[in-house]
Amino acid sequence: MTDAAPLPVYLDCDPGVDDALALAYLLASPAVDLVGVGTVSGNTSAEQAARNALDLLALAGRQDVPVAVGAHDHLTHPYDGGAPHVHGDNGVGGVRLPRSSAEPDPRGAAALLADLARVHEGELRIVAIGPLTNLALALRADPALAGRVAGVTIMGGAALVPGNVTPVAEANVYNDPEAAAEVLAADWDVTLVPLDVTMEHLLTEADRRALLDATAPFPRAVGAVLDHYFDFYVPEFGLRTSPLHDPLAAALAAGGIRADRAVRVPVAVDTTDGPGRGQTIADLRGQRLGPRHHEGARTTVVLSTDAPLAPHLLETILAGFAA
Repeated sequence: MTDAAPLPVYLDCDPGVDDALALAYLLASPAVDLVGVGTVSGNTSAEQAARNALDLLALAGRQDVPVAVGAHDHLTHPYDGGAPHVHGDNGVGGVRLPRSSAEPDPRGAAALLADLARVHEGELRIVAIGPLTNLALALRADPALAGRVAGVTIMGGAALVPGNVTPVAEANVYNDPEAAAEVLAADWDVTLVPLDVTMEHLLTEADRRALLDATAPFPRAVGAVLDHYFDFYVPEFGLRTSPLHDPLAAALAAGGIRADRAVRVPVAVDTTDGPGRGQTIADLRGQRLGPRHHEGARTTVVLSTDAPLAPHLLETILAGFAA
């Protein structure tokens, strides 16, 4: 790490087990100043996600970070109840966290984002690790928002690999394809972190044990939250483990690890009602002889990284929350 000033980061999320791990990383990283959190319905409802975020922040001693409830329903359809089979009945693996005394910021997520973009104009980084409804609504309310944001990192999509909710669609994009299409079409720089790369970074049972054995309450809580998630992934990997979807987006945004294969290309989202709904269609033609960027494209699709995430993730979290 350098001595550069920490990056102001707004996190848009739906905690969510891997969201909790991403939140731990952003709080622990010396490269990041987490200035706000907005929640959206996805893994759980926006309201439950906000309660989870508030309770996790309290465990971390960071009740100063505002948390705003965002969209309950998506742009064209209602929230469908989330993914309790993946993230537990409360979004955090069924773990009952100590309740924070803090309450959600009354502004709402889209308004909080707009205000933070003015306070940190030209510097704010958005890390979006849930459906993109809040970002689309913020852009609709203020189209100039894109020009005040330094960049957007999104965990979402699948470029060359299967989806995880349909054969072609990843969950965050599938939950609100119309919002994803608007966000990717906006006049700002986007880094898309798809399943192509997130499924290649795994957390092991030994890693989870290291979190459970930490002295600070926040890493221990995250270790407990991961238990249900590890069980869910046994049929996929044949052992108790989990992909690092959301933490990878957080680490790439913070510069903790870097992309070693990434291409700036047009990316479209299928918003039809057919079998392709939610697919992210990245124009990856002409890449056989090495990365080729498309002139005028604003979305960079990450396909591989320069290092495995898990060791850096654990080191950052355990050091950042050391007693």
